[in-house]
Order: sequence, then structure tokens, then C-alpha cells
Amino acid sequence: MTGTGNTTGAAGAGAVTGAGGYDVLVLGEVLVEIHADTALRDAADGTPARISYSGDALNAAAAAVAAGARTALLAVVGEDELSAPLLARATELGVDVSHVRRSPRPNGAYLLSADTEGDRDFVYWRTGSAGSTLSVEHVESWRDLLTGCKALITSGITGALSPSSRDAVLAAAQTVHESGGHLSYDPNFRSRLTGRGEARELLARVAPLAGLLKTSCPADALALVDTADPAEAAARYRALGARSVVVTAGADRLLLADGTAGDAGAVYLPVPANPDPVDATGAGDCFTGTATARLALGDSLAEAVGYAMAAASLSVSGRGGTGHVPAFTATATLAAAHRARPQNGPQNRPGTALGPDRRAMPLRGV
Repeated sequence: MTGTGNTTGAAGAGAVTGAGGYDVLVLGEVLVEIHADTALRDAADGTPARISYSGDALNAAAAAVAAGARTALLAVVGEDELSAPLLARATELGVDVSHVRRSPRPNGAYLLSADTEGDRDFVYWRTGSAGSTLSVEHVESWRDLLTGCKALITSGITGALSPSSRDAVLAAAQTVHESGGHLSYDPNFRSRLTGRGEARELLARVAPLAGLLKTSCPADALALVDTADPAEAAARYRALGARSVVVTAGADRLLLADGTAGDAGAVYLPVPANPDPVDATGAGDCFTGTATARLALGDSLAEAVGYAMAAASLSVSGRGGTGHVPAFTATATLAAAHRARPQNGPQNRPGTALGPDRRAMPLRGV
């Protein structure tokens, strides 16, 4: 089963280079998503729910396809009854699943509730899942793909699934880096999956390989770099070796730090508002997938981040991680309108508040 997206993209400064092959590869886990119609603490016998498919890897891959990148998923899925519809959904989204491996284990799953504020409840079933069997041996089987791609996306969630998954993340990141490709990494700290020490160790090894590190503050930053200040968090991530850092800092702004924004080294960017938010699940993954795709297609970092903010904002109009994957035409239209919107100079400096309240949602992953 294969699927591809458009591969057109504007050339620009800061373009990711690479040989033939895929524009974007995404290494990680696909999850069965069970979406309850009520807050989980209120779920009673007979509470309605719907099944869909998500996980940070699938969310990011779908966004990369929508942004115009030829994208493949590198993952291990199970052999249970849900595997066929899971892969069918990925193919429907345009993601190439021809390189996905199988394991005689069940797929991971999670239960969540509808949310418009970003404070979501999750219950996961991941221990011993097919996705957790990801290993260096799998990475070796994908070596030609990794050395030929323009960009790789992976995450701290993937690295936290099991010791073998952690080794796989490191091996894949190193392979792409040594081949001259771009790496996007989201630490995505999950205390139910891993301890702070393990997450910090993985971050320290991956950050020097990352062209773009996308993270959240205060959630990730407090756990991983001991600060609740977005600008200080960005500086600490860059000190670990990440070339460019995006820190989501609340519902309506993010911080971009790449060492070119004057003495402060970082600038706050307001996120386009979504007037009709439904669910924030996967918005951060949509950001990462879109930004990485646009970098791979030749956009500058500033252009890629602008598109990524717009896509992430639009994505919250649907339920679940892949409930609404915005077409690039809609993303580009919103990004252009947002660029044309007057911005007050002081709000773009670290340490200052944004202006009028706007309806937005946190850009977080699954």
C-alpha cells in the first residue's frame, strides 16, 4: 500500500538538501484512538465513543503529506484485526506505508475525551505493543531510505516506548545526520512512559543532530531543562546542540530561536487564531510535520514555521489526531493572511505578553 503527496515547493534560503527518495520519513508509533464523548472521569457504562487512528508519527506524516512532501511511515504495526483499517487510514491520508513492518502483537491504543482547551485526559495501552518492538534491526532494514531522504521526524515518545525503540531513534537520527539530511525532533516528555533522567539522556544525544527541535513550555521544559521560561528553555536546548528551536508557549504564541534574531536570539510569534476549535489533539504533531515538509521542499525556516503555525491552528477543527488535516491551499491562505495582519513590535520580544485575547489552542502532540 502506497500513497504520495504533491512534491512541489518553493526554493528558498535554509532549504534542506538531500539525494533522491522521500522528502520526509517519520519514525514512530501508530495508535488506535478511542475518542469518548465525555470527560473520562465522567465516563459511565454505555458512554459513546468512536474509533480512529492517530499517534504522533501518523499525525506528523499526514501533515507532511498535506504540506506537499512525499512521505513514508517507518513503524511496526500489529497483526490484530485493527491493523488493516489502521494502514488503510494512513494510505487514505496519502502516507506511504509500504515500508511498515509487522509484529505478532496488538497495536497500541489510547482513550481520550473531546477537548477545546488543551487540558486533555489520556489513558494508554502501550506496554508490549507492536510499536514498542521497533529496533535497530528495523532501522538497518530502512538504511537506504534513511540515507536517501531529505528529512526525518521522530520523537521522545518513540524513544520512550522500550529500550529497543530508544536505540532505534538514536540509530535513525545518526544515520540521517551523517547522510546530510535534516532531523526534526520533539522531546514530547510523557511521565507515564519514561523518567526524567532517561528522557534527558536521550535529548542530550539527539539534540546535536537536530536541525529543528520543537517542544513545549512549561510541560517539556520543566522536566527536561529545568525552566518554565520559554526563552531560557530555547537557549538551553540550543546549548545542547539543536540548531533551531521552536517552543510552544501557551495557546496563542510560540518562540522561534535559531541564533539570528538579534541579541536575544529568539522571537515570539503569534499563532493564527481558529474561530471554531474542536480538539487540540495532534496539533503539535501537525506543526512538526508541516514545518519539516516545507523545509524539505525548500522553504526558509521562517516560511516553514509560518505555514506550520497556520496548519496546526486549522487542524484543531477536527476530532482526534488526524480528524482534520488541512489542505495546503487552506494553510497557505491562512499563513498569508496572518503575515498581513499588523503586529505590535513589543509583543515579539521574549518576556512580553501578547495583545488582545484570541481564540487559540495549545500546539501539543499526542
